Amino acid sequence: MKPIEEAIPVVEMRNIKKNFGAVQALRGIDLALHHNEVLGLVGDNAAGKSTLMKVLSGAYIPDEGEIFLEGKKAHLSNPMDARRQGIEMVYQDYALANNLDVAANVFLGREVVRIRLGPIGVMDHRHMEQETKSLLNRLKIDISSVRQKVERLSGGQRQAVAIARSTAFNAKVIIMDEPTAALSVAAIDKVLDLVRELKAQGSSIIIISHRLEDIYQVSDRMIVLRQGRKVSDTPVEGDIHEFRERVVAYMIGARDDFREKTVAG
Repeated sequence: MKPIEEAIPVVEMRNIKKNFGAVQALRGIDLALHHNEVLGLVGDNAAGKSTLMKVLSGAYIPDEGEIFLEGKKAHLSNPMDARRQGIEMVYQDYALANNLDVAANVFLGREVVRIRLGPIGVMDHRHMEQETKSLLNRLKIDISSVRQKVERLSGGQRQAVAIARSTAFNAKVIIMDEPTAALSVAAIDKVLDLVRELKAQGSSIIIISHRLEDIYQVSDRMIVLRQGRKVSDTPVEGDIHEFRERVVAYMIGARDDFREKTVAG
């Protein structure tokens, strides 16, 4: 097996820039995500985390820069483009249909049709339910029935369904935007266990989070953004107190690994 430094990244973003009027949201950011890696993306509010991931997921088109998927240049003009190329984003609000059951949510927008009569299609509910059960079992997600409506699930279970949906169609990259926000301690632990399980099964994951403890527990590497720039790209190591102090120093501008490079360039 090649060392991680030599392997072609599953995702590479080069010199990504994005402006909203006079506001420079992203100022030339480079990001690489390797196969079977969990990458933590942190920074203060308005640092550019969500904007960068919306570029990767096709929701925003960058003003400058390039994106490569497994070494090949990618053109992501909308979220469906990104999904077709294996990039899935799990949003903080889950983006689930509460009035539908678990299986219907997993296949939402990708329903399996059993019979088509002209413009009318009859969905194969049995197949979708069986596939959903298999998916939940594989990811060790504890939900009593895939016919249960999402509105009756706990916050942690809803997040688990949203994450499971993102993995159901051979995703190359899973982006999670604040996956543990507003969850109980027990639910947070279950979501983090799910992230570990996904990594154990070979997934490549990017996690945006304000909870540094979550990043510390599950991430292999961490990128810190500040005011639209990347200021750190380092392995997650050391004890939690040292890690937290180091991240905060980057977030407030006390440290900047790329300052000289940026000024010189």
